Amino acid sequence: MIRAALFFASSLFIGVGSSSVAAETIDVEYSRFYSHVKKLDNEDTQALQFAFGFVRVGEGRLCEVNGASIVTDKKTMPLEVSDEGRFTVPTEKALKLANALVRIDLNERANVCDMSVQLETKPEYLKQYYTKDDLTFLYGQYEAFFNEMGSFLSFMMPSVKGLMIQFDDKNLDFITPQGVQINNGVLHLEQDWINDAKGLTLPHAPLRVTAMASS
Repeated sequence: MIRAALFFASSLFIGVGSSSVAAETIDVEYSRFYSHVKKLDNEDTQALQFAFGFVRVGEGRLCEVNGASIVTDKKTMPLEVSDEGRFTVPTEKALKLANALVRIDLNERANVCDMSVQLETKPEYLKQYYTKDDLTFLYGQYEAFFNEMGSFLSFMMPSVKGLMIQFDDKNLDFITPQGVQINNGVLHLEQDWINDAKGLTLPHAPLRVTAMASS
C-alpha cells in the first residue's frame, strides 16, 4: 500500500528539465502550478493542498529552497517555505491570466533538482487529538479527490485505503492510547480501523497527513 501511495505522488511529478542552467534561481510558469491547485478548489477537497518542492536527482531527498515568490509585472508576493523545503501557491486564475511566474531560490544547482508535487492536508488539520468525525472527514476528502481523478484516469489512479500520518521525528516510536503503533515517525491507519475508531490521541501534532493508497 505504501508503495502505491508513492506511485501516486510520482504521477503528479513536474519536471523542471535537465536543460536548466546551473543557476540557483529559477522561474517556473504559475500556470503549471495552477493546473494542479485548481483540482482542489471545491468543498469536497477543502482540507487538502498540494505542497511543491524539488527532489535531488538520484538521491531522493528534497533540495534546499532558500525562498520562493510569485512575480508579476506589477508586484512580487513572497511564499512561505517550510523547513522541509516545500511551499504552496494560491489558487488564482488572475495570476494565470497575468502570466505570473513562481521564482524559486534554490540552494543547489537547478539542473540537479526536479520539481515534485505532494498531496496532503492543510496545516489547520494537523493536531494532537482527532475525533472519529475528524478522521472520517479527512478520509472522505482524499476519497473524493481520488474518485474524481479516477473518473477519467481510472487506469492510472490508485484507491484510498486509509490515512498515513507522518511526524518530523523520523525516529519516533510510540503506541497511542488507542493501541496503534507509530513506527519510525509514521502511523498507518487502515480504513477499517478508521470506521471503528472512537478517536486518536497522538504524542503531538504531526508533520502531515496523506492518503494511504493501493492500486
